[in-house]
Amino acid sequence: MKNFFTLSAVLLLFMSCGAQNTITETKSQTNPISSSEQPKLVVGIVVDQMRYDYLTRFESKFGEGGFMRMINEGFNCKNNHFNYVPTYTGPGHASVYTGTTPKIHGIIGNNWYDKEIKEMVYCASDDQVTPVGTENKAGLMSPHRLQTTTFGDENRLFTQMRGKTIGLALKDRGAILPAGHTANAAYWFHGADEGAWITSSFYTKELPQWVKDFNASEKASSYLKPWNTLYDISTYTESGVDENTFEGGFKGKEKATFPYDLKTLSKTNRGFDILKATPYGNSLTADFAMAAIEGEALGQDAITDVLTVSFSATDYVGHNFGVNSKEIEDTYLRLDKDLERLFNYLDSTVGKGEYTVFLTADHGAVDVPSYLKTRKVPAGYVDNKDRKNRFNSFLDATYGTKDLVENISNNQIFLDRNKVNGLGLKLSDVQTAIAMEQLSYPNVSKVYTATTMSTTTFSNGIEALIENGFNQKRSGDVVLVNDTAFISYSKTGSTHGSGLNYDTHVPLLFFGKGVKHGETFNKTVIPDIAPTISAMLGISFPSGATGQPLGFIME
Repeated sequence: MKNFFTLSAVLLLFMSCGAQNTITETKSQTNPISSSEQPKLVVGIVVDQMRYDYLTRFESKFGEGGFMRMINEGFNCKNNHFNYVPTYTGPGHASVYTGTTPKIHGIIGNNWYDKEIKEMVYCASDDQVTPVGTENKAGLMSPHRLQTTTFGDENRLFTQMRGKTIGLALKDRGAILPAGHTANAAYWFHGADEGAWITSSFYTKELPQWVKDFNASEKASSYLKPWNTLYDISTYTESGVDENTFEGGFKGKEKATFPYDLKTLSKTNRGFDILKATPYGNSLTADFAMAAIEGEALGQDAITDVLTVSFSATDYVGHNFGVNSKEIEDTYLRLDKDLERLFNYLDSTVGKGEYTVFLTADHGAVDVPSYLKTRKVPAGYVDNKDRKNRFNSFLDATYGTKDLVENISNNQIFLDRNKVNGLGLKLSDVQTAIAMEQLSYPNVSKVYTATTMSTTTFSNGIEALIENGFNQKRSGDVVLVNDTAFISYSKTGSTHGSGLNYDTHVPLLFFGKGVKHGETFNKTVIPDIAPTISAMLGISFPSGATGQPLGFIME
């Protein structure tokens, strides 16, 4: 009996200590800074297609005022990942700002097959609005397909709409989805023959004067100039040789090698759109961001404002030239300078130590598979034509028709459920049969059915990532996973979309007011960002948030 009470006392003491530690940790993770210490401005930065290793690969070439200022003065989460697939731009931006995954916020791709209207839809398209700043259909955009709030929305609601939210990016989806539903404005760049920042009637009936002035300044035209390396190209030892067979390049130039005469090349590369695939697209974005801060008087009072900035040019450059190119290295060295310009501007206008910044990415990218193959790394390209022929033969032989399938996109197969029912078939049986058939094809690694994703909970592995990206209303009946580094893409340039580390591992840096200096290798995930900012501001988490506040980054 004495031993029993002794053991009980020890256990109670252990549990008491554990509970005390848990309470202490919870308080440190969720206790917001007081209103007097809240930042005047939160700047969210998404660098499109930025792999984590770009931070370390190009570190020796970065200056002290951009990426390295964030690292040296702020907090570096070194093991930050997307916790879902597919890793595309639309879902990425939505997840950063809503604090959840496509399963909840509904943005399951850049484009997806709408099972109700039986056609492909774009994540930001909206034919119920009108273009503003252009007559082009590029202005027919809004966030109406996003099913949850962003932290910018919550800040607007919390401040009785007095705190502003402005979103901007070269890409419409990179501006619209982060800004959310209640944003004062979102602006994106329409290239072609206009070279102007535009919006839609979802936000306003007319561009504000500061945007008109910026467009009239011909700032975009000033970047139609030669693109050569920022430094001597021989010092770019962190990337491959300039002339190789793994890069796309521009129409009108025989080789994808420096320098590039952008003014001349613009004539055969959709005019101002060529800027999107050069580092000057990021410079133009930084210029416009600073104009927005001045024009909207962001961070000029005690009520927190939100500015979302997406640097999209990095994605276009990566798709065109690949992650190991001289072009991608130069693009990041120049982006580092643009970040320094932006931070210095924030210091002088909002005040040093009065704003908070985070920087992350919407996805990473795979190294060009044709390059990997030359280095004996397993990689390659999916033969979609062969897959389609084999699959059609299977459908004919098994069900007597190919019409059971409505659409194949984003590595998902959508069935015509009316036809399945009409043939007296059980939906789950058809899904399973197709999954087993697809699994027998070359370079298909795994296959899962909608029934499995809707009835099973996974805690880790690719299965958990698929589950987090699976939306019952919008996703398909069968989900395919390709072999590592096997992609459906051209033989030049890089792409993304998988649940593998080259696509999921991206930077996460916090810097500025309320942020500690430090670093961690503990795993963090993209949905943690929005709850962290919400906790800092003492506002409600976004409506669908599933992430957790990263209390260890807060002062």
